[in-house]
Amino acid sequence: MSISKDDVRKVARLSRIAVPEERLEQLAGELTGIMGWIEQLNEVDVEGVEPMTSVVEASLPMREDVVTDGGIQDHVLANAPRAEEGFFVVPKAVE
Repeated sequence: MSISKDDVRKVARLSRIAVPEERLEQLAGELTGIMGWIEQLNEVDVEGVEPMTSVVEASLPMREDVVTDGGIQDHVLANAPRAEEGFFVVPKAVE
């Protein structure tokens, strides 16, 4: 598959990336090379190969869902530089 300068221009516009005109030809060549690699992957025989999410089979350890020792609000807020009505007070981030 060959990528043209017009294709690169369109993708750049859709992704809101400013690409100088003199770079379009170079990017078209790079993208054509990438598409060539992707086409090579289509030639690989994957018949009978199960899809995987990781190269290492791993299972997450399970634990019981139990209630922990909550109710230590005073101890947690003791670390705060400033607290009011049971909450941390932080500087306003949005004006």
